[in-house]
Amino acid sequence: MTRITLLDGGMGQELTHRAGGTPHPLWATRVMIDHPGMVQSIHAEYFAAGASLATTNTYAIHHDRLVKFALDHRYQALIDGALSEAKAARAAHGTGLIAGSMGPLVASYRPETMPPHDTAVALFAEMAALIAPHVDVLLGETVASLAHASALIDAARQAAPDTPLWLSVTLEDRDGTLLRSGEPIAALGALIDRVDAILANCSAPEAMDQAMSPLRATGKPFGAYANGFQQITSDFLKDNATVDALQARPELTPQRYADYVMGWVDQGATLVGGCCETGPAHIAEIANRLRAAGHTIV
Repeated sequence: MTRITLLDGGMGQELTHRAGGTPHPLWATRVMIDHPGMVQSIHAEYFAAGASLATTNTYAIHHDRLVKFALDHRYQALIDGALSEAKAARAAHGTGLIAGSMGPLVASYRPETMPPHDTAVALFAEMAALIAPHVDVLLGETVASLAHASALIDAARQAAPDTPLWLSVTLEDRDGTLLRSGEPIAALGALIDRVDAILANCSAPEAMDQAMSPLRATGKPFGAYANGFQQITSDFLKDNATVDALQARPELTPQRYADYVMGWVDQGATLVGGCCETGPAHIAEIANRLRAAGHTIV
């Protein structure tokens, strides 16, 4: 059948749930500081569940977030720590890929907050240069607009031209053919020629269903990893928001989520996994379903 790369599930929400207490605006970065080793443990659980790739906990390590809490001096140390925990989990497992996560500048789901192009390129390039030597692929996540995609691609190709680059866009939950900016996936156009794979992430699984056709039309390896939020609330789109403004969908069990994923695979997706509010149980169910269908997880 098909060779499938099974990504891991959510990291930030897993950290938040396991750490307990009141969520912090620094989200997964704050938990990593307060609970060293927890990231490695979660990576290990995903590998054990059947994932063939670990995504580094570097999504939210950006100067614009750290400076607000007088932690910007720890920028490189935090990136190094996240990389070390992913590499240690892979070493213990004995196999697997590592994807270096590069999340949005300023805020997720808010394309209007993107800095000017040259500023964004410099910031993304700094991160890419630190991450690329330690990973198998750079993964630009939750890309919400064409401007965001252009800056991230320019930065990655400038700082790490030899490292494979996957671009993962976030979609309108009610129309999965559109980015959060309202621009169509198809408008990415020639930008897609500069990446090695195109995915969609951190949107409703129903939106991913709609995205399969325009993603497949790019001619690149493609896939999706959806979130399990009920909706992206207006409170979460405020400055310094915390994840307690979002609620999980109780009906999105591992079995139900795997139904969606297998539908994407049936449409040609070869890169699948989970995003926020999916965990090791979701990945284990997907792994079981893929193997039962005769696919090979690579």
